[in-house]
Amino acid sequence: MIHQFKQNGEAILLDVNSGSVHVVDPVLYDAAEIAEREIGELQKPEPLPENVKQAVYAALNGTYPDREIGEAIEDMQELINAEELFTEDTYEPQIKEFKAGKPVIKALCLHIAHDCNLACCYCFAGEGEYHGRRALMSYEVGKKALDFLIENSGNRRNLEVDFFGGEPTMNWEVVKQLVSYGREKEKEKNKHFRFTLTTNGVLLNDEIMDFCNREMSNVVLSMDGRKEINDRMRPSRNGKGSYDIVVPKFRKLAAMRDEKGLDYYVRGTFTHYNLSFADDVLHFADLGFKKMSMEPVVADPGEPYAIREEDLPVIMQEYEKLSSEYVKRRQEGKGFTFFHFMIDLKQGPCVYKRLSGCGSGTEYLAVTPWGDFYPCHQFVGDEKFLLGNVDQGIVNTELCDEFRQVNVYAKPKCRECWARFYCSGGCAANSYKFHGSITDAYDIGCEMQKKRIECAIMVKAVLAETDKGETDTGNKTV
Repeated sequence: MIHQFKQNGEAILLDVNSGSVHVVDPVLYDAAEIAEREIGELQKPEPLPENVKQAVYAALNGTYPDREIGEAIEDMQELINAEELFTEDTYEPQIKEFKAGKPVIKALCLHIAHDCNLACCYCFAGEGEYHGRRALMSYEVGKKALDFLIENSGNRRNLEVDFFGGEPTMNWEVVKQLVSYGREKEKEKNKHFRFTLTTNGVLLNDEIMDFCNREMSNVVLSMDGRKEINDRMRPSRNGKGSYDIVVPKFRKLAAMRDEKGLDYYVRGTFTHYNLSFADDVLHFADLGFKKMSMEPVVADPGEPYAIREEDLPVIMQEYEKLSSEYVKRRQEGKGFTFFHFMIDLKQGPCVYKRLSGCGSGTEYLAVTPWGDFYPCHQFVGDEKFLLGNVDQGIVNTELCDEFRQVNVYAKPKCRECWARFYCSGGCAANSYKFHGSITDAYDIGCEMQKKRIECAIMVKAVLAETDKGETDTGNKTV
């Protein structure tokens, strides 16, 4: 299977199964499209069948000179020989091997606070309550959660814990206590904790910033972009906007972490109200932030801010606009990192990750303030997805087994999708929200994801050429 698209003046071929990306001239671009149609279900067309060559000549005769058509066919054959075009899918048999192993838990999302000092309009967590009750996690519950993670992590040394909410800084003393406890356990159990914090920034101060810079491997800073956009969707409890409160704090923390070489991300959400989200990302960059992401809201279609199918053409244009500006700024030495453009073209992460996604319900769990386990933060509060608790461990093993079977081959919409090895089948929670099944897919989300992947591939291709100083217009493999 191949995927072809044109963007930012580049004609790009992606060989889906090998992950090879080729920046090609118009002749090879058109020849590959014809060849794939003729090859059909033929596995590993090596050498390229004569009838395929004849079909390419017949279709392109009169459009391109015979010599160029012949060269395009030769180029295709070279790529086939190098196993970089029309390759076989060798991954499906491997998924059974990965699924047969004992599950190892490597990450927890600790809901340190089911409470929040903002009243974000689109909050899936019901302003921090998760459609339940306000509560703060106790130190005792948090300790049990960390102990559970250690005991169920097998031989894995590196473990991840995200302090989440609500707003986790509303329970800051417990955050500090749990980090200290984790550091003690590291030495005893030969483990290493990678702590992260997701915060709206309202309560950030020098003490919190200094602690984060010592202990937090990553800090996610929640803000939606331009002042008018942010303040509309992220007001405080008294109805006033939060932009002027958090921007100075975020800029200070980001500058400190940039200087120390520490990770952070400014994470925004765009809705139907700000489809011009590329301007919000560029606003982040203009404020001096170096690392950012911008996620589409996932909401009930009845909500006025929900993304609709009719919004997709505008959204696709925004991604193209953003990717072009991204390349331009990188080439001018004013670059920044946009999470969705950080795609790996060298077959990473591991095969299992590309097949199975985030690992929710198996490798990754969310923990409520009172110690209940859920597959991830988006399932919290839905009792159908309660897995167990910090005292009893995992009780609902059948549900864990169900999540364990989720992969790109278990999802009919994913099996033949060109993007399956990049999106890993999408989000199980979104699938359930819109279709009542964790093996379906959120269709609007899929379309946006595929566009982001195309943009990311284009960015990598163009920057690879720039870095190599290439100026010719021949065919290149990235």
